Parts: sequence; C-alpha cells; structure tokens
Amino acid sequence: MLASSGTRREFDAGWILERKLDGIRALAYRDGELVRLVSRNGKALEAGYPELVAALAAQPVQRFVVDGEIVALDHGVTSFELLQRRMQLRDARRALATGVQVTYYLFDLLHLQGYDTTRLPLRSRKKLLRQAIRYGGPLRFTVHRNGDGPAPLAEVCARGWEGLIAKRADSPYVQRRSPDWLKLKCSAAQELVIGGFTAPAGSRVGFGALLLGHYRDGRLHYAGKVGTGFDTATLHRLRTALDAVAQPASPFAGPVPERAAHWVRPELVAQVAFTGWTRDGRLRHPRFLGLREDKPPGDVVREP
Repeated sequence: MLASSGTRREFDAGWILERKLDGIRALAYRDGELVRLVSRNGKALEAGYPELVAALAAQPVQRFVVDGEIVALDHGVTSFELLQRRMQLRDARRALATGVQVTYYLFDLLHLQGYDTTRLPLRSRKKLLRQAIRYGGPLRFTVHRNGDGPAPLAEVCARGWEGLIAKRADSPYVQRRSPDWLKLKCSAAQELVIGGFTAPAGSRVGFGALLLGHYRDGRLHYAGKVGTGFDTATLHRLRTALDAVAQPASPFAGPVPERAAHWVRPELVAQVAFTGWTRDGRLRHPRFLGLREDKPPGDVVREP
C-alpha cells in the first residue's frame, strides 16, 4: 500500500498520524525457518541486512507478513545518505563491516499465523502487530497519535523528521497507491529518474551531472540536472552503473538543453533534495542523496 501526496493539514479522530521515515520500504515474510525480506519492487534484501533476518527468525510467532521501513539513524534522525553505505551491498559480512546500524520500523500487518489481515481496519492491524512481534534490537514498532485537529507538522519538522504519514484508521490494506494514506513532507525531496549524464570537467571524475526526469502521461519529462552531493567513490560507482544502461537516444519526451549529453535507459532512480520548482518545471538547487532500489522508475511522478 502506497501513500498519496496530500496538502491536507487537519485531521479528525478517524485518522492516525505516524512518523514519515526516509529509508527503504520492505515487506518481511516469515514461514517457520524461512525468512524473506523484499523491497517494494520485488528485490531480495536478506543478504544486505542479516541482522534484520536474524531478529525476524527469532520471533516466537512462526508465520507472518509485516510491512515497514528500513532506516539508518543519525542522532535519532533518519539519514538516507548514511543508509546508502548499506543499500548497494549484497554480502552479509561486508554489510556488517560498514558499521552502519539499521533499524526496521514495522507499521502494518498483512498476514498472521495463516490468516489474511488486510481487510481488517488499520487500528486492528496495528494492535495485532504490536502484540505479535517481540520488539528490541533492530526491530521497532511505529507508534502513532490520533488525529485531533491540525497536524503538528511544524513541530516534527523542527525535530529533524521527514514529515508525517496520515492514515485513515478504518482503512483496509490495499496493494496500490491510496488516498487513505497521505504524505505530509517537511522538505522538498523526491525520487527522480536518471535519463542521462554530462561528461566530467576539470579534475572531476565519473560524470559532471545527472539528467533527471519524472513521468507524466506515460512519458519521461526533463526536470533538470544535479551535480552536487557526490563523493569520489559515488562518482565512480554511478558511472559504472550508468555505462551498463547506456543507449544512443534520449529517453526524454522533449528537448534537453545539454550539449553532448550521454543517454541511458531510464532504469535508475535517484533521491534528490531541492528547494523548489521553477516556473518551467526545473529543480531549484538540487542535491543528490542516493540511489533508490525500492521504487520502479515508472512510478516516479512530480509530487506537489
């Protein structure tokens, strides 16, 4: 179930408010000794997060499916940039050797001991989730507050949070984007599809800037370029990934004002922070935060 972008800021008791987390969305499946950890686009994550697999395998409940977010915390604030040091790894020993600790915040329950719980109201699912799982170590329960007026967005933004997720308390769990879940964001940041890059200049290595876009009416529309937020290792690693998806023609629907651009198949998704949009639909002061492996490129649209 995916949240919709929303501008609503006042909620009654029919809604609950949860902390918006900036990490990797993941479903966890446990069936006896078998544990699977899967990203929202179906990629297996077990090898990269062995401590989460161990914590899930140690649960007294033998069969369940839970939904949650894998995050890296930096002084209590989720850091997508810090999580990047774990996201690209598929070897358990190397993942643990990074020293980056991850936490899996659980916020929904889809199955329990063979029973489908998706049709239950959200409040009931969360109550079962709190009771079924033994929390501690890298597993955390996502707490919530009841809606009772204006959402305390300014308060949570001042604490360094990403924002809030507002959810209808009686909503079932559906496998699609739904207006029953709404994203209330603190800052301008979203996913964008990489459609090309420029060549490096001077002492720069790898590439100069990434050319970004989002989908509208099934076509990829240019949204500008990002050339900051990269260290040398990231520049090298990304250039290797870009070369693997190179293509001769532009994937963008319209012209891109970049000479001698290098084009790629629109398969890579970047998380980008920025200060706003220009009148012609370009990003203001964008900064690269990392690659997202948990979102299909075709789902990337411009968010309000």
